Amino acid sequence: MQSRRSLALSRLLRRSHLLIAFALGSLLIGLTPWLAVTSTAAGRAPGPRAAPVPTDQQAAVQSPHHGVAPANAMEPAAPVLDRAGWTATASDEETTGENGRAANILDGDNNTIWHSKWTATAAPLPHTLTIDMHRTAVVSALVYRPRANGPNGRVGEYAIHVSADGQNWGTPLATGTLADDATAKTLGFAPTGARFVRLTAVTEAGNRGPWTSAAEIDLLGDPGTPAATVDLPRAGWTATASDEETTGENGRAANVLDGNANTIWHSKWSGTPAPLPHSITIDMHRTAVVSALVYHPRGDGPNGRAGAYTVATSTDGITFGAAVASGTWRDDDTAKTATFTRAEHARYVRLTVTSEAGGRGPWTSAGEIRLSGPASPAVHGSWGRIIGFPLVPVATAALPGDKLLAWSAYAVDRFGGSNGYTQTAILDLKTGKVTQRRIDNTGHDMFCPGIAMLADGRVLVTGGSNAEKASIYDPATDSWSATTSMNIARGYQAMTLLSTGEAFVLGGSWSGNASTDKAGEVWSPDTRTWRKLPGVPAAQALTADPAGPYRADNHMWLHATSGGKVLQLGPSKQMNWISTSGQGSITSAGTRADSPDAMTGNAVPYDIGKLVTLGGSPAYQDSPATRRAYTVGITGSQVQAARSGDMEYARAFSNSVVLPDGKVAVFGGQAYPVPFSDATSVLTPELWDPATGRFTPLATMAVPRNYHSVANLLPDGRIFSGGGGLCGDCATNHPDGAVFTPPYLLNADGTPKPRPVITGGVPPRAAPGTSLTVSTESSVASFVLMRAAAATHSTDNDQRRVPLVSTPAGAGSYTVSIPSDTGVVLPGTYMLFALDAQGVPSIGKFVTVS
Repeated sequence: MQSRRSLALSRLLRRSHLLIAFALGSLLIGLTPWLAVTSTAAGRAPGPRAAPVPTDQQAAVQSPHHGVAPANAMEPAAPVLDRAGWTATASDEETTGENGRAANILDGDNNTIWHSKWTATAAPLPHTLTIDMHRTAVVSALVYRPRANGPNGRVGEYAIHVSADGQNWGTPLATGTLADDATAKTLGFAPTGARFVRLTAVTEAGNRGPWTSAAEIDLLGDPGTPAATVDLPRAGWTATASDEETTGENGRAANVLDGNANTIWHSKWSGTPAPLPHSITIDMHRTAVVSALVYHPRGDGPNGRAGAYTVATSTDGITFGAAVASGTWRDDDTAKTATFTRAEHARYVRLTVTSEAGGRGPWTSAGEIRLSGPASPAVHGSWGRIIGFPLVPVATAALPGDKLLAWSAYAVDRFGGSNGYTQTAILDLKTGKVTQRRIDNTGHDMFCPGIAMLADGRVLVTGGSNAEKASIYDPATDSWSATTSMNIARGYQAMTLLSTGEAFVLGGSWSGNASTDKAGEVWSPDTRTWRKLPGVPAAQALTADPAGPYRADNHMWLHATSGGKVLQLGPSKQMNWISTSGQGSITSAGTRADSPDAMTGNAVPYDIGKLVTLGGSPAYQDSPATRRAYTVGITGSQVQAARSGDMEYARAFSNSVVLPDGKVAVFGGQAYPVPFSDATSVLTPELWDPATGRFTPLATMAVPRNYHSVANLLPDGRIFSGGGGLCGDCATNHPDGAVFTPPYLLNADGTPKPRPVITGGVPPRAAPGTSLTVSTESSVASFVLMRAAAATHSTDNDQRRVPLVSTPAGAGSYTVSIPSDTGVVLPGTYMLFALDAQGVPSIGKFVTVS
């Protein structure tokens, strides 16, 4: 597929309607030789990069693809590995009734298949299929193609293992459940060096029989995303190069370590250019464990982008071993990662570039170079296996019973109309199994909805593709039902429960009548009807997005307070107080300090009357994201906002989760937000500490989580992060997720820390203002309520952390007081955590406060 040949061109395409972008694609391939000629005779890009052109409002007309797909959306996220010399074996295969040998999955013919034994006595499930690549390579995904001539044997539940020797397989890198259809499935996992890859089929997708089949299997290589690593500190490092430009510009090797992507190393180009290959060597001046090299291209133009490369390491700077990573990087401006086939103890790391990505000349350049090493669990946390879903989890809600509800659209990997039904799934956190169900009875395609967790623990979902509809999920009965439709049709709206137990909604011009101000309205649980709030127009809460209300009233940050009031604290820089009494009213609450508009950022309540806002960008897409974080404090009707410490990475489309200890973890996002793209992905999560206002890095994610991704606090104090994409046949669909274990739960060696245990005293329901007598296995330091929450499109207005007052009530017993103000402890289902003196939380106990 076509790659982006210039930044200006890609931005033009991003601003075009999807159909126009695809139509231009083939034309641009032919124009590439002319578009790529951007260098001067001296070998440099002529001048700084042009500023982005503002989004054309005409291009913002609602697209059936929910935004503009970037020009590179169809490109593979990772290279398909060459299958030459591979062999395949299976636990069993059918050779009597048909040619169902394992070797058929490698023959390039979709009409020849592997099939488990079915003649006479069928071999029982599970069945395994093992690929031997006969060489070690970095592998990041298995592509499973079901048979083309019928449904029998489609893989349902699965597990993926890898091995270096074919004997020791360890724990699975990925598990999950596949949809029962004939489409190819990409099963991702953390990039790993391996020779053998094994697919285990646990069930048949349609439960038609004890069979498994496959037409073809491919493996994907290094996706440019290191797994379970962190950036190594660069203090004291030096860099040298085979050659560098010092006459025509400051192109010294040292520039790759100065933290500024706009100062660059450039190979010698003045006079007689130094020929390829070029190399640059990092000396860390100490031995460290290194597992990846991250290459940032120059920021001011394309010349010298690394194409084909190898990476080697050394302990003495003289003898460099065989390459630990090799490949060819694409000709674009995104950061590239070379994942090593194995972690190396090294002092020196050398990147050798043998071709310029665009073939523009014999040059090499680099803006920044970073090295990554294995994460320390007690400092950076750790990631669990990739969990495959039979849909892209665009929206999620944490449920009692250790379950996570997920839903997307009418299809498992795409959307595009008001079809009246929704694909849903439930992850059982105890077993790891995912079950799928299509919901038809509500007549509601719940793609891009508003969500509110109700006072009785049910989940209210509004609008989206069927823009006027409203539906309710009841976790007690595992059932969906319809409720009264809204007065105003909406999509991308914001919702929150009120202190009164009603649900409030505002904004949402993505769907419905775009010329209508998406004013507020309130749903009553008693009458199951909506009442209009003409005094709460959305206009006062808009951002200055050049696309107008279609983008400017999306995903508002709402925080409910006492007396049915709501603070709208973003993403517009203007904050507003909203009253939901009578006709409603909206009044200014001032600006969010010096913050600009921050669409697709988020706000997280980390304490009573205290929130932190994180990232975002001035426009919904195609504008640089920010690193900024702000604290917002509420005292009565007064609102104070202040700049906190900045994140290490600029982010839009990220997700943030408050932890029981009051710290806030932020996952994923893009430095330059573009829907359906994984370019400029941020793969290093960060943890914000309210005591210092500072961020620390966490273990790197294996899969980008951008547009249409989610994150949720789980009952055991861990975090689910998943989703992204939902763009049909493009390569940026991520129908999966993973569970992150924060550092507060881990020892330095990765083993679990001892945790407090709540042994009793937590009823299923409690009223505000009551006290509980909670017993614990050992002494604890504090208790906290964490509201069960729901996330979609970077926003989670249901999150709430409420520290509780507690006093000892005898050995292993505490009197724990629930606040009486429902503006503090918003009605609904909470998880009660006990924390020890080091901030280690217990497993949460569910209690509904109403």
